[in-house]
Amino acid sequence: MHDKFRKIKEYLTKMQGIYLAFSGGTDSTLLLYLCKDLDITAVTFYSVFQTKEEINLTQALCKEYNIKHKLIEFYPLEQQNLKNNPKDRCYHCKKLFFTELKKIAGKKQIIDGTNYDDLKVHRPGLKALEELNIISPFAEYKITKQEIRDYSRELGLKTYNRPSTPCLATRFPYNTELTAENLELVEQGEKIIKTGGFENCRLRLHNNIARIELPVDKFNAFLSSKIPLKLKQLGFKYVTLDTEGIRSIDIQDFII
Repeated sequence: MHDKFRKIKEYLTKMQGIYLAFSGGTDSTLLLYLCKDLDITAVTFYSVFQTKEEINLTQALCKEYNIKHKLIEFYPLEQQNLKNNPKDRCYHCKKLFFTELKKIAGKKQIIDGTNYDDLKVHRPGLKALEELNIISPFAEYKITKQEIRDYSRELGLKTYNRPSTPCLATRFPYNTELTAENLELVEQGEKIIKTGGFENCRLRLHNNIARIELPVDKFNAFLSSKIPLKLKQLGFKYVTLDTEGIRSIDIQDFII
């Protein structure tokens, strides 16, 4: 085992019971694997911000590793500071469900999959983790996303190359009201794109315009496919392809 990951395993083994905030992504799945022989409970919060595929994946992974799994539903659109999609929405969202998780976990440790690279970019939710004393082993041991992917591949984890899947609220401009209907529309639109062979994608919604982000080398294949037509049939009036390609949206990039 690589030295960094060996140290993390030793670190986790010393904990007297672990609750893992589990999304089914590359990072949290590696943590799940490292903890599979320990006293661990994986907890997944689900709402209109997560896709059904994501929830199904968390259930399948926990079943595969025989890990106790709790699914907890929450209702972000009932919270005004989430429904209006402010710039610090991620902070309020993480504060909400990690506060709830602390009630469930009691005196046991809570960990999450934040990695070292996450500390270098704009992540409002990190403030909530700090305030609530949530432990992020990968960040503490300065383990990068690429190191996590490489080690996951060595271990044979199926999630080693899974694209990042930020919550569906990130598909909307800041300071616009989020609705269950529009969140569902985006989920269905991205499902069409992924089913068409474009797994790494984003569908950003600007009123009735669907702005599609894909890797640049996938542009021609997308434009020659029937996906744009299928998206219009789903209900999007205009379908556009972002010429800058897929990227993480910085706080200044997605404001109207």
